[in-house]
Amino acid sequence: MPMPAPFVLADPESTDIWAVANTPILWIFAIGVFVVIFVQTFLYIRAARAAAPGIEMPMREIKESFRAGAVASVGPSLAVVLVAIALLALFGTPAVLVRIGLIGSAATETASAGIAAGTMGAELGADSYTQQVFAVAFMAMSLSGGMWMLCTLILTPILRKGSRTLGKRNPAVMALVPAAALLGAFSMLAVAETGKSSLHLILVLISAGVMGLCLLIAKLLSVRWLREWALGFAILITLFVAYLLHTPVAA
Repeated sequence: MPMPAPFVLADPESTDIWAVANTPILWIFAIGVFVVIFVQTFLYIRAARAAAPGIEMPMREIKESFRAGAVASVGPSLAVVLVAIALLALFGTPAVLVRIGLIGSAATETASAGIAAGTMGAELGADSYTQQVFAVAFMAMSLSGGMWMLCTLILTPILRKGSRTLGKRNPAVMALVPAAALLGAFSMLAVAETGKSSLHLILVLISAGVMGLCLLIAKLLSVRWLREWALGFAILITLFVAYLLHTPVAA
C-alpha cells in the first residue's frame, strides 16, 4: 500500500477521507501537541517541587498530591477515551489526537465541525462528507479548540493580577474564592446530570455516597491513602452499578 504524500490537496468530489485524514503532516502536528504537553508537565512538576520549600510544604505531601491527581484523572480519562473512539470514524487518528490533546470540549468542537460541514451542504459521516468538507470541518474544529488555549493565555495573567490584589486586601476572601468556584463548577456538572433520567439521579447519589463514605472511613481510621483513592473508587463503583442497572436482565 503506497504511503500518503506529506501534503495532499483535498478533492471536492472524493469521499475517501482516510487519504487525507492520515497524512504524515497531520501526524507531525499531533505528535507536536503531545510533545508540548509532556514538556509542560515536566515544567509544572519541577516548579511545584521548587516552590514547596517556600510554603513549608514537605515533599511527602507533594508526592501525595501527584498521586491524588493521577487517581482523579482516571474518570475524565475514560470519558476522553470513549469520545476519541467515537470520533475516529469521522476525523481519523491524527485529528482526534490533536483534539483530545488541547483544552476544549469534544461536544463543542464536534458541533463546530458539524456546522462547518452544514454550511457546505454536507453532513459528517454521510455520503456528502468529502475530503474538502473534512478539511473545512477539521479547520473549524481546530480553531474552536485553539480559541480555548488563546483565551487561557490572555486571561490567566489578568486574573492573576486580580487575585493578587484581592489577596492583599482580604486574604480570607481569596482563600474562599477558589474553593467556592471549584465547588460551584462541579456541583453544576452534577446537577445537570440529575435531570436527565432517574438512572442519572441514582448514579449521582451513589457516587456521592461512595465518596462521602470513603472520606469518612479515611478520617475515622486515619487512612491517608483512602483519601487519595476515594474518587477512583467512586468512579469505578458507579460505573459498575450503571452497567448493572442499564443492562437488561435475561429472562
